[in-house]
Amino acid sequence: MDHLLCLADHSTEEISGLLDLADRIKANPAAYATRCRGKTLAMIFQKPSLRTRVSFQTGIYQLGGQGLYLGPKDIQLHRGESIADTAKVLSRYVDGIMARVFSHSDVEQLASQGEIPVINGLSDLLHPCQVLADLQTVREHKGSLEGLKLAYIGDGNNMAHSLIYGGVAMGMSVSVSHPTGYAPDPGVLARAQGIADQAGGAIQVTENPHEGVADADVIYTDVWASMGQEGEREERLARFEGFCVDGGLMASAKPDAIFMHCLPAHRGEEVSAEVIDGPNSVVFDEAENRLHAQKALMVRLMGSE
Repeated sequence: MDHLLCLADHSTEEISGLLDLADRIKANPAAYATRCRGKTLAMIFQKPSLRTRVSFQTGIYQLGGQGLYLGPKDIQLHRGESIADTAKVLSRYVDGIMARVFSHSDVEQLASQGEIPVINGLSDLLHPCQVLADLQTVREHKGSLEGLKLAYIGDGNNMAHSLIYGGVAMGMSVSVSHPTGYAPDPGVLARAQGIADQAGGAIQVTENPHEGVADADVIYTDVWASMGQEGEREERLARFEGFCVDGGLMASAKPDAIFMHCLPAHRGEEVSAEVIDGPNSVVFDEAENRLHAQKALMVRLMGSE
């Protein structure tokens, strides 16, 4: 593994190995306290974030290294210095790059033009780090992944794409329920179908949320208007009516189905308070596992096991 840009780039065995390592790190963090000693992770943020920044900066510190925050006002990415030059310069200074960006091509260029590992901390197309933590969380609560049904409700966005890639690679059935006009990217679905055929997973896409969550083991949702889509907010609120994960929708899933959300959440919009704050919600376990899954990723890419 040289980079983590997209989960579809990695085999079932590679993803499973990362999850196993994340479990070991979570169970015994002290054993990994020097695995990235002296290493520096450059953290490029075109978009702000609570979980991504804190989990990566805390994680590299707990591994014996340090994180260097590079916000929109700290570097001149796209404003006076090319991505290629940025990647080449950072390769002379640091040991790895985590980038949270708008365009997915930015992380691809950082990886292709630099000489150090690049981690996709989020792009408009994909969010692989979140899904590593999601898969770790599902395994903790369900014991295994293969054969489970994960039902995603909402916009066919970067979360939906990475959940499809990661879920089918682990032998899960992934259902996406979306309003008309908000389907997942056709290219993502086509590539994921090839992975599902090999790994034993399955994909369902529907505009009926009750059909999508039927017999689901996991129900997942995300905000309806992501960062950069604020101008579409009112239109999206209207178009997504009927897609709120509430008690009625949860009742269509299995009685022991868990609820997940990548956060931040808007109670009363994509999820009701009774669900996200209820007994089936594991959203804070999920948020915590960002730390452990990303520590595993940094050990694999930058450190020593």
